[in-house]
Amino acid sequence: MARRRPNFNKAVRSLIRDIAAKMPEFGHVRPGRILVVAGEARRASRGTVKPLCFRGGKSTDRTGRRKPVIRIRGKRMLYCITLRPLFFRGSTAQARVETVLHELFHMSRRFDGTLHSGRRHAVLGKGFSRKLRPLVRRYLKLCTPELLAAMAHSGEVRVLQWLERPGSAYVPGTHRRVRKVYTEDQLYYGIARMVTPKPRIARETSARVKVH
Repeated sequence: MARRRPNFNKAVRSLIRDIAAKMPEFGHVRPGRILVVAGEARRASRGTVKPLCFRGGKSTDRTGRRKPVIRIRGKRMLYCITLRPLFFRGSTAQARVETVLHELFHMSRRFDGTLHSGRRHAVLGKGFSRKLRPLVRRYLKLCTPELLAAMAHSGEVRVLQWLERPGSAYVPGTHRRVRKVYTEDQLYYGIARMVTPKPRIARETSARVKVH
């Protein structure tokens, strides 16, 4: 019997839940309001986060623009994290954890579906990494072996992907066919192949064994 492919969404959800529980800096994060999907390549990006609301958790801004509503199992999503090919094919387990922390760090501390205005790369520049790096180091010491093992998986996994991807915002009445609400019907479990480099020590040990 073929081995069942792991559900990677479940692994990432468990990771986010653990981060929120163990790191005070992320205590405002509500994992059940974050949608995680696999997406297309975007330059050298490993992941991106998309805010799904305007300030205050509102669907409409002062100009009349509206955000499409994403509702999964009846619950409105406030953020969408997109994991890109380099996350799956060019990262270690520790680097994958860092990517998830990176995207969570962008989220507003109000957790209202918007991004933190002071934690944008355009604002902090290289300072973004200096602020994030100590948090990554601290969490990696707290992360359970089971979660790290899930991030170190090599092989195929199931992960949510868009059948029909929502846009960022729209003006009501200007597009006849714009979809206002996205649900599980616009998502599917696709297959992604994770390729995780072996730890350097393990590679060197393997090489010595082969030589002898």
